[in-house]
Amino acid sequence: MVASYVFYGWWDWRFLSLILASSLLDFMLGQHMQRASSPKRKRRLLTISLLANLGTLGIFKYFNFFAGSFVDVAHSVGLDVGTLTIDVILPVGISFYTFQTLSYTLDLYKGRMQAHDSLLDFLTFVAFFPQLVAGPIERAANLLDQFEQPRTFDAVLAHDGARQMLWGFTKKILIADRVAPFVDATYAQATTADGATLAVATFFFSVQIYADFSGYSDIAIGCAKLFNIKLMRNFATPYFSTSIAEFWKRWHISLSTWFGDYVYIALGGNRCGKGMQLRNIFIVFLVSGLWHGANWTFVAWGAVHALLYIPVVMTPTKRNQDIVPGGEGLLPSVADGARMFALFTIVTLAWVFFRADSIAHAVDVFTGMFTRFSVAGLLAAPKGVLALLGAFFVVDWLGRARHHAFDVAHWPRPARWMLYWAVGALLLQFAPFGEAAFIYFQF
Repeated sequence: MVASYVFYGWWDWRFLSLILASSLLDFMLGQHMQRASSPKRKRRLLTISLLANLGTLGIFKYFNFFAGSFVDVAHSVGLDVGTLTIDVILPVGISFYTFQTLSYTLDLYKGRMQAHDSLLDFLTFVAFFPQLVAGPIERAANLLDQFEQPRTFDAVLAHDGARQMLWGFTKKILIADRVAPFVDATYAQATTADGATLAVATFFFSVQIYADFSGYSDIAIGCAKLFNIKLMRNFATPYFSTSIAEFWKRWHISLSTWFGDYVYIALGGNRCGKGMQLRNIFIVFLVSGLWHGANWTFVAWGAVHALLYIPVVMTPTKRNQDIVPGGEGLLPSVADGARMFALFTIVTLAWVFFRADSIAHAVDVFTGMFTRFSVAGLLAAPKGVLALLGAFFVVDWLGRARHHAFDVAHWPRPARWMLYWAVGALLLQFAPFGEAAFIYFQF
């Protein structure tokens, strides 16, 4: 707990009061909820938790967004309402730890678990430093139960954790940080850049956000293993999915399951008619988009994925999704390969809204991509980076049946150490000397 608070306070010690207040409130509400004598009282306690946590998140993350949007609408109809924004800093990781502590009170309300008596364990659960600032968003039932067990060192688990951290650093440093400058430079010139260059930059960003975010998750999960703590898997090679439904079962799993359990099911899930089910899908994706950031681009990104999900709801298929994407063979079938390529293309195009600074910026990217496309621009793509990304996809594909690509405990020791030294040398060679923050730190 001390390590977690020092870790978070190193960014800005003033916001320690925020995470501490949220933790103390939900801990006390959980104690009262456990002793509540009526469902009505439990609902009141849950309402307090929801209002306090979501209200705090709303003030710090969304107040200026909605206030600014209101001012813009007022100006469009000739009204002058002045400036309504407030000067606040967005606390790092607030979206993650808010959802994490909310899962505790929501699970207590649903009767899925019992209230925990150890304040120390609960404070650690909310602020556990490996996954505090960018997930995975853990459930109380998983993490608190592990904190209650005696601390023991598991050498096998720790070795696997170190390998998983190495894979995470590889994705972040060798992949995400290598393509980021090209993406940033190209998107900054969206109105003049060649269409093929914009298309390549969009492809690069698709890889960047996956390598960056899943890389952090691997580092967090691997780090927790050093303490004999098992966090949930957050990514399962999503770009090898063959349908949008499968993609969302493999991408940011902790968030998608959170929204599924606490929002989609609460709205009625698929227990209602098709119309209401579509409504529920749209609400979940729009709120999920807004969770990522206070910008209409994220809402648009969520809306695109909601539209992509309509065929899943309207024409459900009985086709079984492979536990291992593409099957267990060395190569997927032609049909599965075509589905993977089509889905990856659609998801990549949707990422334009996620990366763009505004809706107008996204429109500029799409306009340039489809009106100024040239073969020369395509041939000008950095060949070395393309080769690196090709190698990354091959390694990711070969490791898709495992929890991470560097799960090589079965290799002979000389082969394992050759891998460690080779990857370590590459990381030292390409690691940036300046700051290279993870993308999801801003959420």
